[in-house]
Parts: sequence; structure tokens; C-alpha cells
Amino acid sequence: METNQVNQVNVMPRIGDDAPAFRANTTQGPINFPSDFKGKWKILFSHPADFTPVCTTEFMTFGRMADEFEALNCQLVGLSIDGIHSHIAWLRTIREKIDFRGMKGIEVKFPLIDDIPMNVAKLYGMIQPGESATSAVRAVFFIDPQDKIRTIMYYPLSLGRNFDEIKRVLIGLQTVDNFGVALPADWRPGDEVIVPPAGSCGVAKERVEGSDKDLHCYDWFFCTRQLSKEDVERKLGK
Repeated sequence: METNQVNQVNVMPRIGDDAPAFRANTTQGPINFPSDFKGKWKILFSHPADFTPVCTTEFMTFGRMADEFEALNCQLVGLSIDGIHSHIAWLRTIREKIDFRGMKGIEVKFPLIDDIPMNVAKLYGMIQPGESATSAVRAVFFIDPQDKIRTIMYYPLSLGRNFDEIKRVLIGLQTVDNFGVALPADWRPGDEVIVPPAGSCGVAKERVEGSDKDLHCYDWFFCTRQLSKEDVERKLGK
């Protein structure tokens, strides 16, 4: 019985799955997720608890970058195993009292889910008993406009997330969809992209937009082409 309970807690959706649906109360009112945000990218993320220092730095960073995510047609939705009153008090404290690394007066406007019963946290596998049985780990789910899970990240309670990487992943996923390409390690807008499918450069050349001179083959299975930063940015958020 105990094993089944642990396994149930640890269950989480996988990349390519439909995002599990739920209704919840939040600091911005009730939401029906993900259908309320149909047509948008969604980042659903969890933090261990309100009024904790690592989480405070993360929420200040998300709050500071909120306009950047909105410009990418992305809705942020946060969660912890705390109630609405705790969330509101914590976010007020962040706005009125915390000055960290030049960030101050940060107002968090995206919804923060009340999940005291841990229903959503369990639904998304955010409770990992080896780390904590009563707090959510730092999970990040990237969900596309068709409500499919595209990327999952997990961090332990003690390690704050890399927000440059979170934004890079979102831009990368949109670029993959917009141009039908794959992206190499450490890719940034303006870098060369990988031309699919792997197979032969002859096949790849037929799929490349533009002239053959833009194609560079490292070997028969590995061809790239340049994709300008301007072209990438022109389609972001779509």
C-alpha cells in the first residue's frame, strides 16, 4: 500500500503528453488550466514554499522578466503548497520590502496557484519524497499552444533556476516549430541550425530554404545552415 502511494505521488506527465487539466484558485482568480490559455505557450512551475529565500529570488526574477515572456506569447503560472492568503502576503512583501540585486518594487501579476491539498502538485509529479514529502520541488513544464508538454525541467529545493536557460528553451522550441529545424548544443538566435532529417546531405539540401551555399555538411548525417537572428525574432510568439 505504501509503495503504491509513493508511486502515485511520483507519477508525472511526459514530454509529448497532453498537459493534465485542472481547475484551481489563484492569486488572479479561478483558472481552468490549460484551456484558459489556449493558443498560448504556458510555463507551469512550482516552488517549495512562500516566504523562503531561494523562492523569493526566483519570483522576483520571473516578475522582472514577465513582459519578456508575454512578448513571446507565454503565460506564466506558479504553484506552491500554500494558500491564497499566504501567497498574497508573500507577494506583497516582495513588492514592498525586498531589494535584491537591483530588483525592487517587483509586482508579480501572473497567477500563483493555491495548492494546499497538493492536488496539482501530485498531478504533475512535483512531489518527490526523496527530496520532500510536503513541498514541491522546482519543476518547470513548457506547454505549447496545442496544450502538449514539450519540455520538463526539475531542480532540487536548494538550487535556484537559471532563467536565461528557461527563456532560451522557450525561444528554441518556438524556433523548432517555426522553421522545422533542430538546434545544436548551446544554440542562441543567430547561430546555425541543424537541417532535418538526418540521413544524407542530398536529402537535406532539398529541404533547405535558400541556396545550397548556405548548407554546411560536417558529415553525411550532420548538416546545418545559417538562420539569422532577425528571421528567428520575426516569428517569435507565433
